[in-house]
Amino acid sequence: MGEISIKINIADRVYPLKVNMEEEEIIRRAAKLINDRIKEYQENYAVRDKQDLLSMSVLHYATAALKAEKKVIHEDTSVAEKVYQLDQLLTDFFKK
Repeated sequence: MGEISIKINIADRVYPLKVNMEEEEIIRRAAKLINDRIKEYQENYAVRDKQDLLSMSVLHYATAALKAEKKVIHEDTSVAEKVYQLDQLLTDFFKK
């Protein structure tokens, strides 16, 4: 698909971007999540500096991404171990 030009507002700043059409919705949703997180931090903490709020938001989402990555790796390893065990059982069964 082709590229389109969009404008994304994050922390009251507009960022013009060129994105693939199929990525537009995801990028807009990501910007909304960031702005919602900033608003939450603004309301719950005595932080008003946009840079601090952005940093806190980035830390939140980076931490979530790393946790998700770790979970996927753990689940992949677990599945691989189970497949290996099943393979061993089948191999042993057919050797008899």
